[in-house]
Amino acid sequence: MRVLGLILAGGLGTRMGGVEKPLLPLGGRHIIDFVLERVRPQVAALAISANCDPARYAACTCPVLADRIAGRGPLGGVLRGLEWAEEHGADALLTVPGDTPFLPENLAARLSPGPACAESATGAHFPVALWPITARKTLADWLASQQSGRVSAFGALIGLRRVWFEGPGDPFQNINTPSDLEAAQRNV
Repeated sequence: MRVLGLILAGGLGTRMGGVEKPLLPLGGRHIIDFVLERVRPQVAALAISANCDPARYAACTCPVLADRIAGRGPLGGVLRGLEWAEEHGADALLTVPGDTPFLPENLAARLSPGPACAESATGAHFPVALWPITARKTLADWLASQQSGRVSAFGALIGLRRVWFEGPGDPFQNINTPSDLEAAQRNV
């Protein structure tokens, strides 16, 4: 199975003062550098979903994909990623948030076959998911019909199963607040 990857980096970062969280410093690097390091070996190619100036992510050496349908949250990015992955002959797309630096190194393998998302002691992590390319049309129709923009709601429609991951710690720790960033600094 050919799996491509997509880092979801289009969030507004409101709890961090409106900054692009993947570009925040962590352990002398950027958060996204940790994400790239964990995901790149698991996929055939990798892109970033962001609606900003693509030059901001130039150092990542990945294509930067803007949403075709604005204002639909992570699902807008997932749809654009599925389109990109389909254009490149993939069978599935692995999505991960750009503010999650401690992802498992076997994420794609554990989530296969999709549709599947990660789950840990802190709950389900719907954006950490493996999406079959065949979900593209269903998602496009879902977003066009103004259905919910919640990843969990769309996941329920297509039978997204949950795959359990254990620590130590939470491998899906998001950096949403300054205190989250401070805690992550202690783990690098």
